[in-house]
Amino acid sequence: MLAYTYIKEGQFRLLDKPKPVIQDPRDAVVRVTLSSICTSDLHIKHGSVPRAVPGITVGHEMVGVVETVGSAVSTVRPGDRVTVNVETFCGQCFFCRHGWVNNCTDSNGGWALGCRIDGGQAEYVRVPYADQGLTRIPDSVTDRQALFVGDILATGYWAADIAEISPEDTVLLLGAGPTGLCTLQCVLLKSPRRVIVCEQDPLRRAFVAQHFPQVLTAPPEGLLDFVRSHSDHGGADAVLEVAGSPDTFRLAWQCARPNAVVTVVALYDAPQTLPLPEMYGKNLTFKTGGVDGCRCAETLDLIAAGKLDTTPLITHTFPLREIEAAYDLFEHRRDGVIKVAITGAES
Repeated sequence: MLAYTYIKEGQFRLLDKPKPVIQDPRDAVVRVTLSSICTSDLHIKHGSVPRAVPGITVGHEMVGVVETVGSAVSTVRPGDRVTVNVETFCGQCFFCRHGWVNNCTDSNGGWALGCRIDGGQAEYVRVPYADQGLTRIPDSVTDRQALFVGDILATGYWAADIAEISPEDTVLLLGAGPTGLCTLQCVLLKSPRRVIVCEQDPLRRAFVAQHFPQVLTAPPEGLLDFVRSHSDHGGADAVLEVAGSPDTFRLAWQCARPNAVVTVVALYDAPQTLPLPEMYGKNLTFKTGGVDGCRCAETLDLIAAGKLDTTPLITHTFPLREIEAAYDLFEHRRDGVIKVAITGAES
């Protein structure tokens, strides 16, 4: 089968690999019908994810059809259309029982697919702990509608949940990339008083204005004054940092009002610094960490009900055999790209 593979730092290659097989009774093998490229894949390519294993098939955003299941799998069966969760989790350890599945203590717990074990930019993928890692897609939901449920939409749903947003709040969201746009939709489910999106790219700001006219947009320049003039208590009540640059990390705490919650969603290529003397007296609460993606069924229900729609993010579609061209487009942000969908070899 065709599989896009991490060769070494700076190099991915489309290879022919054996089709995966059941290795554990809790496994399932899924025929991938649609996958996508994530910025995290680029972090692997450029050496920013030290735990990534050379030789693995990359890709952790995918949907497909269950091909085979192990003898211990009970929630899905061959022929089911499913989303695949970015997190691998056992469901039984201390962290899983509390819903903190990103911290699962299994040897493959957390982000494994497409990082430490073979992922889904391929014709087939083996999913460990299939009862936890796969969620059936309702008949009324298309593959394109469900594509981001297991990763960036799960990230946005988790982030909006832990940000402690109330209906009286002004919420600042930094970054209108794919994860930021998914997070924005999940923030809007909380019905805050106002939402401000900060984004450098004018095309992305225009995208937000087109699809979410109730949301205020602003560039990073002059953001602090903009937020103060559009909030009730001298700054944002909740801040979600989804951009991942040193400048946006600083803006996140600067634009927060005293006693606000700052949720750090982004991944960074380098350590960030908290200048505590400058922050003295703000009494901020920071929340960080990987996505606890264990509520995919809820987001699928919201999609089916018309309350979430991430399909406008899919701006380009390529077949698997042309995935290198898709990466080139996505990495260099050409032609207004937001997200690229990769169709399976049999699609």
